[in-house]
Amino acid sequence: MSDRPQDFATHRRWVPLFHFFTMPVLLFNLVYWVIPVFSSFSFRSILAALVAFALLILAFLARVFAGSVQDRVIRLEERLRLERLLPDELKRRTDEFSVRQLVGLRFASDEELPGLAKKVLDGNIEKADDIKRQIKTWRPDFQRI
Repeated sequence: MSDRPQDFATHRRWVPLFHFFTMPVLLFNLVYWVIPVFSSFSFRSILAALVAFALLILAFLARVFAGSVQDRVIRLEERLRLERLLPDELKRRTDEFSVRQLVGLRFASDEELPGLAKKVLDGNIEKADDIKRQIKTWRPDFQRI
């Protein structure tokens, strides 16, 4: 856990080893092995380029899959939180939230959540980033993958 403040501008997570080392190396590797496909076309050059492309896709999918699992956990956590904090008339409508909206709402403080949830359910806010921009008291999440 970190005690540094978090807001819309600072909530995105950058993983230096992934974003600034692994992905650039895999991109370089792909370019390195694609060039021979055009300069000295052979089965070996095609295979090497395909493997380089597969490695890049593997790294990308590993990140996407981890994010998808975390979104499922966030959906569960936020539904439990909404059940605890929303007035009865809004509790009946919690199935109307999309996963993306729940992901956006998770940053709202307990005090702000009911009002913001009502705006979302009334159709006044749809996108997660628009929800996050409306938050005044940010509830940080330093464990995002």
